[in-house]
Amino acid sequence: MKQSTNSTSTSAAQTLTSQESRLLVRETLRISASLASNAGLSSSTGIHEGAAIPLMDENRRMGLVGDEFRDSSLKLICCEEIDGRRWKYVAEKDSFGNFKNNSIRTVSLHTPQAPLDELMSFIRSYVVPEGFPESVTPSYVPYMTWRALKHFFGGAMGVFTTQTLLNSVGISRNSATPGAVAINWILKDGAGRVGKMLFSRQGNKFDYDLKQLRFAGDLLMELGAGVELATASVPHLFLPLACVANVLKNVAAVTSTSTRTPIYKAFAKGENIGDVTAKGECVGNIADLLGTGLSILISKKNPSLVTTFSLLSCGYVFSSYREVRSVVLHTLNRARFSVAVESFLKTGQVPSLQEGNMQEKIFSFPWLKDRPVVLGSRFRDAFQDPGAFLAIEPLFEKERYIVTYNPSKGKVYALLKDQAKSDDILKAAFHAHVLLHFIHSANNSLSSRSQQEHLMPAATDFELHIAESCKMVSTSYRHFKNNAAEQGWRMSDSLLNPGRARLH
Repeated sequence: MKQSTNSTSTSAAQTLTSQESRLLVRETLRISASLASNAGLSSSTGIHEGAAIPLMDENRRMGLVGDEFRDSSLKLICCEEIDGRRWKYVAEKDSFGNFKNNSIRTVSLHTPQAPLDELMSFIRSYVVPEGFPESVTPSYVPYMTWRALKHFFGGAMGVFTTQTLLNSVGISRNSATPGAVAINWILKDGAGRVGKMLFSRQGNKFDYDLKQLRFAGDLLMELGAGVELATASVPHLFLPLACVANVLKNVAAVTSTSTRTPIYKAFAKGENIGDVTAKGECVGNIADLLGTGLSILISKKNPSLVTTFSLLSCGYVFSSYREVRSVVLHTLNRARFSVAVESFLKTGQVPSLQEGNMQEKIFSFPWLKDRPVVLGSRFRDAFQDPGAFLAIEPLFEKERYIVTYNPSKGKVYALLKDQAKSDDILKAAFHAHVLLHFIHSANNSLSSRSQQEHLMPAATDFELHIAESCKMVSTSYRHFKNNAAEQGWRMSDSLLNPGRARLH
């Protein structure tokens, strides 16, 4: 009986072992067939045959071989990639070889990012436009760097100016009733809104002299902050000083808001100006918050108000200047047009976008009247002698403008006729700069003789320069336009801001 029992157990064990072996072989064949079909489907969906072995390793690492592919019911559908991260999609089949409904599964093929990389990706989603850096121009990075620094210094100064205003109005010292404090504060804000409304009338200048007005607005912002700090010395003059400061700061706010969109538009390569604007404002807000936090920590140590404000103000103005300098615009306003024409007359080439914007004068504010070229001037400003007009009028018979030089004022005047179009205005401005170049060259060559012999240029000399300029413009204006277009300048969108006077 004992021997029979042992033999029966041995036979059962051998039978079980053979069954497990057959099952293992069968499962091995199924797994091999499944992997082979997946490799073939991967090659048909764009994956190279050389990737079959890494795919098998990936399947083992993800547990696909042991679980999902054990019964050969999962088949690879396709692979997907987003910003360097890859996924694959598999679907389950039934016993008849058909795909089951709602059986698609997603399998990640990328390793999890490190915490630092995840943090950087999160920050990039807030501060840079989608598709950066291909979605913006190269000047975007330096502009946003200086913009962030400007907002950092601005946020830091805001803490000290607000603290000074509160001390002056009587909050901290309880020297005024809450009602009087509220009235003073409301009047201060009301004066600022009135100033903003009145300054908005200058809206067209925001297009013509964008950089100059942007920098002037930041200077007004600093001046307003300085006036607010002055209330600490004369608290009894809080209301008038605070009103003046708020008017200055609101005017600066109008300037910043009005020039923001054209600047962001210059950075956007496609139809992503909304994304560029949103990310730019986010960068400014982050820098402002950082500056505010740092200033709060500094204010607890009671530093010298004048010294602290002076340092922060210098940083703000310098950052603002560098911010405006880094903007590369494609259009030609008066300042950039002067740079382009002067370079063309000296070298025969129009400067590139980067060079032309870097040479533009930022301190040439629109309200200054000492410009050497006046475009679209009135007749009485250009001519005092009727003989001078009659002498040069035949030279411009076929043109829709007249260019002359007034020696008593030392300026070149371009008078526009009533039929003048956009290209005529551009040609008149070019002709005026050419004439100015001739006159300056003649004055420089005759300066030594004039000093020694006390000679003054005669009217006929100016008429001769005008005739020479007409010949040069007729042969070089077309070349100037073509060269400027090749460099990327938008000649059709000239922002030369001519006067409204027209000759009939």
